[in-house]
Amino acid sequence: MYSPTPDDWRDTNRRRWDERVPIHLSGDYYDLAAFRAGKDALRDFERAEVGDVRGKSLLHLQCHIGLDTLSWARHGAARVVGLDFSEPAVEAARELAADLGLTPERATFVAADVYDAAQAVPDSSYDIVYTGVGALGWLPDIGRWAETAASLVAPGGFLYLAEFHPLTDVLDDATGTRVEHDYFARDAWVEERPDGYADAGTPTVHNRSVEWQHPIGDVVSALAAAGLRVDFLRERDTTLFQRFGALERREGVYRFPADRPRIPLMYSLKATKA
Repeated sequence: MYSPTPDDWRDTNRRRWDERVPIHLSGDYYDLAAFRAGKDALRDFERAEVGDVRGKSLLHLQCHIGLDTLSWARHGAARVVGLDFSEPAVEAARELAADLGLTPERATFVAADVYDAAQAVPDSSYDIVYTGVGALGWLPDIGRWAETAASLVAPGGFLYLAEFHPLTDVLDDATGTRVEHDYFARDAWVEERPDGYADAGTPTVHNRSVEWQHPIGDVVSALAAAGLRVDFLRERDTTLFQRFGALERREGVYRFPADRPRIPLMYSLKATKA
């Protein structure tokens, strides 16, 4: 599955995400009816680690349909901006914001590539730059991402990242006990996947994807090189979906059975601009 990065990687991934937006809007995974009724899309540990956002500005990079972005607004952020490369996703986020009674001054969504964020978003800097789970793997250059994100953090502000642990990408899908892939691989992972994390039954046409692994050391080093100070890096033994067949769902998250040795399944970090 590893191969040199194809020239059309960005368009390939965009077509895949564009096609899945209506599936995500109508399916149970995102449950938009519950969200409109007040359900919070954020994870408990994210709210605890980010802290009080009241009165602050927040930029969400790779926001998809904007549920996490809008949840930060519900928690009191004075202004939220979401950015995603999928036009249908951004349009859906704008419609959701309107449904919630949030004006464009309070919640803005921009369609642009994440590497172009500094030129695309309406403000030069934000108190908080946030990136939710499942985002970094779609980017080939983690150094360029870190430079872009760091440039948008206001002095005294911080970047917050929650992500799936890269160790999970190299283990077998069934048990999560065997190393099957190269943790330090730098080539792209290219494959055809007709299903998706939100819906495995709806037929789709654009099923090719191009992704990359980013070891934690690369992420931390890139943020430090971009001028941010890492305040914490925390690894978690739980995840949000059944990444391996052996995982059990308990208390709303997935983890290994109690008699199994644990490995990190997710991580989060906060990095501050002096």
